[in-house]
This record gives sequence, C-alpha cells and structure tokens, in this order.
Amino acid sequence: MTKHQAILVLPVQDSIRGCLIGGAAGDALGYPVEFFSEQTLRDRCGDGGIRQYLLDPVSGTARISDDTQMTLFTANGLLVGDTRMALRGIGAQPHCYVSRAYQDWLITQRTSAPARGTRASICWLMDIPALYRCRAPGNTCLSALTQQQEQPPLESYISHPQNHSKGCGGVMRVAPLGVSRYTAVPIEALDREGAELAAITHGHSLGYMPAAVLTHILHRIVYPERTQTLLQIVCEARDTVRALFAGDKHLDELTARIDLAIRLADNDEPDLANIHRLGEGWVAEETLAVAIYCALRHADDFSAGIIAAVNHCGDSDSTGAVTGNILGALLGYDAIDKAWTRDLELRDVILELADDLDRRPERLQDCRNIDRDWAQKYVQGRAVRTV
Repeated sequence: MTKHQAILVLPVQDSIRGCLIGGAAGDALGYPVEFFSEQTLRDRCGDGGIRQYLLDPVSGTARISDDTQMTLFTANGLLVGDTRMALRGIGAQPHCYVSRAYQDWLITQRTSAPARGTRASICWLMDIPALYRCRAPGNTCLSALTQQQEQPPLESYISHPQNHSKGCGGVMRVAPLGVSRYTAVPIEALDREGAELAAITHGHSLGYMPAAVLTHILHRIVYPERTQTLLQIVCEARDTVRALFAGDKHLDELTARIDLAIRLADNDEPDLANIHRLGEGWVAEETLAVAIYCALRHADDFSAGIIAAVNHCGDSDSTGAVTGNILGALLGYDAIDKAWTRDLELRDVILELADDLDRRPERLQDCRNIDRDWAQKYVQGRAVRTV
C-alpha cells in the first residue's frame, strides 16, 4: 500500500489493536533516545540510528513513556463515560471523564505503588503496579493537572485555556478517541472533542488543533465512509479542522506544516533531512507533521515508519508514538512484526483496552446485560487482573 492507494478496510479490532500497540511501539523505540543528539544516536546505535528496542536490563522489556501511560488513561476514561451514559441515559462530554482519568494518572506519578488517594478514582488502571513509574512526564501536563485537582471538569477547556502551552503532550495521547466507535457522531464534533482532550492540559490553539487532525485521520482510517487513500484522508482532516477553527490566528501555521509534510513525502531526500525541515517534535504541530510525513512516506511498512520517526534529535518518543498510531491503525495489529510486540511493556494491558474499545457497543447495547468483568472495570473502577 502507498499513500496513493486506497486504504484496506480491516477488521475494526485489528485496526484498534494496531493503533494502540503501534503507538506504544513507536513510543518505546524512541523513549530511550529522546534526549540524544544525532551524533550520540550514531555513536550508541550505529550509522543507521536506533532500529530495534533498547530493552531495560532489569525487566527485559521495551519500556513505554508517559505518552503511552496517558493514552491508556484516555481510553479508560472514555470507556467509563460510555458506560455511565448507557446505565443512566445521560452523561457529560467524553473529555469530562478523561479529565478525571488524568487525575488518576497524576496519582501514579506521585506514588510508587497502587494508591487511590483521597478522591474517588474511576480507572481500573490504578490497580496496575507497572503504571506507577515516572517516565519523563511533561511539566505542562503535571502542572495543569495539579492546578485542576480540586476543580470539577470544565464544559470546555478550549474556551477556558489552562495555559498557553503548545507542547506535544496533548496530541500524543488522543488516539483512543479517534478509534472509538463514535460513528453516529458528526466527524466535526469528534474532531473538536479531540481538541478538547488536548486542551485539558495544553491551552494554546497549536497545542490542541493538531489533536483534532489526528482524531480525524484515525477515525477515517478505522471507519471509512467511502474509498479513500491515506493522502486523501490527511487532506480531508486538514480541511475539516481548518473550517472547524476558522479565524484562529495560528491556523495557517498548522496547515502550512501539514502541507509541507505532504510535499516532503514525495521527494527523494533522506528521512532525516526532511524531518529537519518539519521540526523536532517538541511542539504539537511539529509532532503531527513528522508523523504525517513518516506515515505517508512509509505507508506500507510499519517498521520503516517508526524507525524514521524516532531517529532525530527531537521528541522521538512522541513522534514515534503518533506515527505508530497512524500506521498501526492503517496496517493493523496482525501486520506489525512480532519484534515490536513480543517485549513491549504492558502489552496485555494495551490489548485489553483496545479490545474493550472495540467491544464497547455490544457490551453497552443493553445495560442489563453488562457482564461482571465490564462492571468491575468501568463501574467500580477495579482491575479484573493485575500485572
């Protein structure tokens, strides 16, 4: 498959699994080299840069960073909200539940073992000891969530900016929304909700508009309404978000970077040279642009895509994660080489959440038939099993 070929319609479960595992794989590949210069990358990993996991010597696993941690809490929060809506017939917007889930994640960054704190937790992920690890969490996320600890979720974080950050900590965690089965929701509303998820911690429009673009791309890949190429989906996402945020003074900067990524994907220059033109990925529009470029350039090769995405001197775990989200959704879990899944930290937890996102409609179609395990996780907020 190339960016000019129609995307293959895969089983939804395969695409959702691919998206979440793919994002975690790109994250885990880039995380150990996130702060390396390109010279250090070559010195440590050879002229080709990092091309396989650097396994943790103690656990023997490819460790995920805060990017995947927060992505998992995003999925957990969405599923809690969906379940409460099914049981009560009324509920808040998804970002309200996700903001509460992020408060649970914040607790995991401040204690070393499962702890629920003094507030009511909603996430069964709180029972997973391996999530109680600080993996270079972004200061913006930590400070924004700390300020919100005693506040109820806001109806709109876009309308009430929490700060002026445009870092990539918002876009790197919204993938579960894009692959969720919100097929009855207008795509524009879903895109805006993706922006709301990012705006919980990143108040600059360039911090949340890229999350809307990513949400759109992933949703169209997993739930296509018509035959499209990946390039057409990217262009549609750009144009839809342009209309959604018309008048924003930073909108042209975002769309220009997306257009540059599209053009660079067609040239013959090395990946690193092209990524240098797109940016280092520390801010959201650069992370998105690098991921779009790598996905378009390597649309038929998951491994080549995430390897290209992390071999630079920037925010390599985030650019790897978002690239992995897109290519994983596009190619599916079954197409991802086992070298990327075999040693991946928390693989089973990631797959469990992916499968819950896939099974959500049938589990919630008749609230009287919610099974015990689902109720334990998404009503009581307790894990069925711990790892």
